[in-house]
Amino acid sequence: MTTINIVLAGPRGRMGKEAINMIRDEEKFQLKAVIDRKRDDVSYEHIDVPVYYDAKTCFEEIKPDVFIDLTVPEAGFLHTKTALKHKVRAVVGTSGFSNEQIETLKAIAKETNTGCIIAPNFALGAVLMMVFSKVAAQYFSDVEIIEKHHDQKIDAPSGTAVKTIDMIKQVRKAKKQGHPDEFETIKGARGGEVDGIHVHSVRLPGLVAHQEVIFGGKSELFTIKHDSFHRESFMGGLKLAIEKVMDKHELIYGLEHVLEFKF
Repeated sequence: MTTINIVLAGPRGRMGKEAINMIRDEEKFQLKAVIDRKRDDVSYEHIDVPVYYDAKTCFEEIKPDVFIDLTVPEAGFLHTKTALKHKVRAVVGTSGFSNEQIETLKAIAKETNTGCIIAPNFALGAVLMMVFSKVAAQYFSDVEIIEKHHDQKIDAPSGTAVKTIDMIKQVRKAKKQGHPDEFETIKGARGGEVDGIHVHSVRLPGLVAHQEVIFGGKSELFTIKHDSFHRESFMGGLKLAIEKVMDKHELIYGLEHVLEFKF
């Protein structure tokens, strides 16, 4: 059995802590170091590996097989770019990257022949929700999305919602939904809009990660819904991404591209 040596960024976050537990539980995974923001008032009692504040230094000294980023968009982009330039495979759960940032990372991955998986959502049920939504959109052209997350999430709509819209757009022609003369008496009441698809973001304490994709047809509704009640729901997909990225030499956006489907 070959050991996969891992560096993780974002060790103090709730996702980071859950990921560290998962890595420790997997016999073939070995956490070698973590990357964190430099702060004087931080305790690392739950971490028994070196803590780095500079990604470049970390990759040069540790030379890991896989880098995991579970931070915020600005830091995550810089971390991932640095990893790929050092030919360190990357698994990224940070959402909120722009299309331009993703294209930049894709070019670096291609240039360095280094695998990278960016997953807006690691929950396998959420990935299936997106895949099934793409299938449904071939038969239902009227669709709206409601995504709900905890109140500490800084990007809206969520990466999962954005990815779902991108997948639906691949099979659905843009169209104006609702009444042609519809208007808002409160700005934003109809949510954001992409190609006529309305997306609504809810941010409340008590939520983790939830999404409904609602399709409307004549005299029927078809709803595809996924709920994550705890961050451990993301660990199965994260584990899979770590294993799969070892054989990749390019950037892959979306966990669905490394899953196998039989119909």
